[in-house]
Amino acid sequence: MGKHDHHHDLESGYSNNALYPNMMESPELRWAFIRKVYAILCMQLLLTVAIGAVVVFVPPIARFITGTRAGLAVWIVLLILPFLLLLPLYFFHKKHPVNFLILGLFTIAFAFAVGLSCSYTRGEVVLEAVILTAVVTIGLTLYTFWAAQRGKDFSFLGPFLFAAVLVLMVFGLIQFFFPLGRISLMIYGALGALIFSGYIIYDTDNMMKRYSYDDYIWAAVSLYIDVINLFLSLLSLLEAAE
Repeated sequence: MGKHDHHHDLESGYSNNALYPNMMESPELRWAFIRKVYAILCMQLLLTVAIGAVVVFVPPIARFITGTRAGLAVWIVLLILPFLLLLPLYFFHKKHPVNFLILGLFTIAFAFAVGLSCSYTRGEVVLEAVILTAVVTIGLTLYTFWAAQRGKDFSFLGPFLFAAVLVLMVFGLIQFFFPLGRISLMIYGALGALIFSGYIIYDTDNMMKRYSYDDYIWAAVSLYIDVINLFLSLLSLLEAAE
């Protein structure tokens, strides 16, 4: 087999499986990484659905959290815990098995917060938000893969999305201290849904091109946070629109 044949062989292999033009790494390795990320993400989402369902269908949990002082303390801890766990998760995301342990705790804490948000919302609204989130996430993921193959790059979104999240957080704080009513809740939900839709494209693009093969936990967590925040944004939008 001549040098030319070998080169041609490589070319055909890369063009069939390549995720984007001029891909320098092995597509097989990158696809294996992507499968790993999505496997972890699916486990996280299943765990979230399971815990969320328990919180929703076992009313005493929500009653304990809203009705008692201890419950309120638990609620505050559950809200802060995911953010506190992000730091050790970032430092240990390549260290097995610590990374999966922290990831499990992070997901459970997040899932409880999601479950509590759902327990105060009508079932139909929650279902609508779940369906919308699934459709948007799958649609944007497919679009990102399709666009990347055509040479599009989404890394430019990073600074804009970061700035948008800061605006959203300030807006949320203002809402918390000075509730502005239904219209502003709808704006908040719509803004959040747009921003996290952008983040799904951005993080999917990063997963395909920029993360090293050891970064599978961090890649999965980034996408998980995007999907859950998209869901919560849609939930508040639909709830305010009722």
